[in-house]
Amino acid sequence: MDWTEIIVTVPVGDIETAGNIAQMTVPYGIYIEDYSSLEREVAEIANIDLIDEELLNKDRTRGKIHLYISPEENPSEAVSYIKERLEAQNISYEISMGSCDVESCLESWKKYFVPTNVGEKILIRPIWHDDYTANGRIVLNLEPGLAFGTGTHETTRLCLEALEKHIKGGEKILDVGCGSGILSVAGLLLGADSAVGIDIDEMAVKASRENAALNNVQDRYTGIKGNLADKAEGTYDIILANIVADAIISLSADIEKFMDKNTVYIMSGIIDIRLDDVLSGLPESMTVIEQYEEKGWYCLVAKMS
Repeated sequence: MDWTEIIVTVPVGDIETAGNIAQMTVPYGIYIEDYSSLEREVAEIANIDLIDEELLNKDRTRGKIHLYISPEENPSEAVSYIKERLEAQNISYEISMGSCDVESCLESWKKYFVPTNVGEKILIRPIWHDDYTANGRIVLNLEPGLAFGTGTHETTRLCLEALEKHIKGGEKILDVGCGSGILSVAGLLLGADSAVGIDIDEMAVKASRENAALNNVQDRYTGIKGNLADKAEGTYDIILANIVADAIISLSADIEKFMDKNTVYIMSGIIDIRLDDVLSGLPESMTVIEQYEEKGWYCLVAKMS
């Protein structure tokens, strides 16, 4: 069945705010066309100065946000929500809507997902891109499919940066809402001993296993279909939750049974208006030791007091 493609066009100065609004309407990610810094970004990532003429002719004053609504969902609800929030922010916009099959949507999106540096050590490489320079970084090969988690969105990037700081070697990781498996795979490539990824979406679990295999860490990764941490057992050195605020609050109510005094609990996917709710939902025995913010999204790192 065809999916619905919604394209939101806004001035480039408003692309970050509009992207955050669009991200809240779908659980599996968006992609953004923003050519305002095309030459600089191409030079930094690909180390080349020859750019396709079609790209050079793109509008530098406006950006486009693409999101896709599955056949089971009502696209008019997403459009109404986006319009309401954009108007509340006084952002001028144009919205178009059409249908596309899943394969066409993916092929269109792939053009804009390029090798990306994250943190100090990682380069995320979509498997269809061979033109990149690692510059000593660990290369994480990724084919996300429709599963959330590419490293381009603030929520995933903040989580990866926090994770990088806490990997010393030999850790056991629990990745709740694993999506594409990007966090688990990154942890294993950085030196963790094992990772368990849990997601309610069977498609995401499948994608996470495939991405573990792409990076030759499949023998240390276990992908499980389940709700939050209901299928987890034992304690872990690092617990990752790059999910929405309500899910983090539900998870936090029982998270202590998977922790010991040295466990690091990393939470991301928290929009600014829900930060206080997430903080209030943490057990009294837990202390936030680090807090990161980017473009209205927060990542928290907590430990047992």
